[in-house]
Amino acid sequence: MANAYLQGVEISASQFLDIFHHYDNDGNGYIEGKELQSFIKELQQARKQAGLELTDQMKAFVQEYEKNTDAKIGIVELVQILPTEENFLLFFRQQLKSCAEFMQAWRCYDADHSGYIEADELKNFLKDLLQKAKKPYDEKKLDEYTHTTLKIFDSNHDGKLCLAEMARLLPDEENFLLKFQNVKMARREFNKIFELYDQDENGYMDENELDALLKDLCEKNKKVLEVNKIPTYKTAIMALSDGGKLYRTELALVLCAEDISAPAPL
Repeated sequence: MANAYLQGVEISASQFLDIFHHYDNDGNGYIEGKELQSFIKELQQARKQAGLELTDQMKAFVQEYEKNTDAKIGIVELVQILPTEENFLLFFRQQLKSCAEFMQAWRCYDADHSGYIEADELKNFLKDLLQKAKKPYDEKKLDEYTHTTLKIFDSNHDGKLCLAEMARLLPDEENFLLKFQNVKMARREFNKIFELYDQDENGYMDENELDALLKDLCEKNKKVLEVNKIPTYKTAIMALSDGGKLYRTELALVLCAEDISAPAPL
């Protein structure tokens, strides 16, 4: 099935999803190692069988990864080389060029401030991107894009996207949230940290209080977080704030390993 799709002049959104899942054998969100080598080999064979030349993007991709057995690629890298219909995932990239822009978009489309992007919110996001790009679409196509995007990034299959799941749209070098995944803390510890750095006890952190917290986190986690990236971390996290007021629920999206809106365990 995947081989047949690779022969296509244009690949639909749902076919793209099938291809990704076919080669991401372990389901970790990346095509890597033997998976990547199999993909490259079968891509070349499929294009040849269909009488199609590799595109310039495919040739550059093969040249970069064919001999690199330690390499891995994610959704964003794959969509850039396959002739995906409308390049639907790349609409995200037009708006989400940095972590700060991603956070701003998140705050805008998480309309109910639940800490998740639900299907209807994701659909609104995609609709706005299509309109901004002046691309024609109908309701059926918009539903397909929404369904496929949700299936690609919803790693825990709960029907909605958390901040870390949706951040996979960013290239790894822009996605500082990948690093923060390794320093996330339990709810109880997070609440203590928040209260410690909310020095004036007004229920939110300002930029200076967040700066102090980030400096201490970088010092404590030197192998994961970089001190010289504090301005980048701070700008992106403050994009979640309400007029410069970073409330507990917003900071929890980055630093807490649990959903603080859920009832606390007994």
